[in-house]
Amino acid sequence: MPDHILIVDDDATIRDSIEEFLRISRFRTSTAGNGEEALQILKDTPVDIVITDIMMEGMDGLELTDNIKRDFDADVIVITGYSVDYSYEAAISKGASDFIFKPVRFEELLLRIKRVLKERRLAKDRAQMLIKLKQLAITDGLTKLYNSRYFYSQLEMEIDRMNRYNHPLSLLILDIDNFKIYNDTYGHLDGDKVLVRLGDTIRNCLRTMDTAYRYGGEEFTVLLPETNVDEAVTVAQRIQARLAAEKFVSAGGIANTITLSVGVTEYLPKDELTSFIARADK
Repeated sequence: MPDHILIVDDDATIRDSIEEFLRISRFRTSTAGNGEEALQILKDTPVDIVITDIMMEGMDGLELTDNIKRDFDADVIVITGYSVDYSYEAAISKGASDFIFKPVRFEELLLRIKRVLKERRLAKDRAQMLIKLKQLAITDGLTKLYNSRYFYSQLEMEIDRMNRYNHPLSLLILDIDNFKIYNDTYGHLDGDKVLVRLGDTIRNCLRTMDTAYRYGGEEFTVLLPETNVDEAVTVAQRIQARLAAEKFVSAGGIANTITLSVGVTEYLPKDELTSFIARADK
């Protein structure tokens, strides 16, 4: 879909000529005669770039730029006449991506638009990459559950919340029974399939507020906020029953049942983090 550009100018002749040029250049366009009208369009329609005159009745271009950068995901190109009243530095400090003088040369405007769009795409790509890297840093690559590093940071946060609001917090530690024997008998590829299936099973037994982690090897942990120990036992039994009902067929065609041992404990006031985990591990 073509990039969408909003042209804001209280001079209809300038506004319409820029719009005609941008349409010929294959952009989607909208126009506004003042800042208030522009903000309303931005509320209703996603816009990539706003081109605004700096001097307008009511809300001027700098104030409009300030509003856009605070409330909307759009870049701004400011247009001005040669004037000592407004400077490049003032526009950039408000968040404008570029600054162009009147009379506007369309070829120059097009080059600036293309540069801003290129930088906009690069910034979005970088942001998406950072999100992916952050996700990779806290996620177990095999099961797609959270990893043990993230478990400890979340556990500290949940304990702090429990101490502040005096809400129950329970912990499950799940261990696949005789997993080493299964791995040695059928191989690590079949063992990995068990780990992936268990990750899915745990995830499907939890509420939105609960979080599951691959603690290490065949061990998993689950944090259950707002949950006392009796309720946590019910969750543990549900996970055990779901897994035991599944059949794991090895590469050799042999069907097996996998079972879990689960440690369940509830956080006690003034528990040390290590003692809380150790109690569930026992």
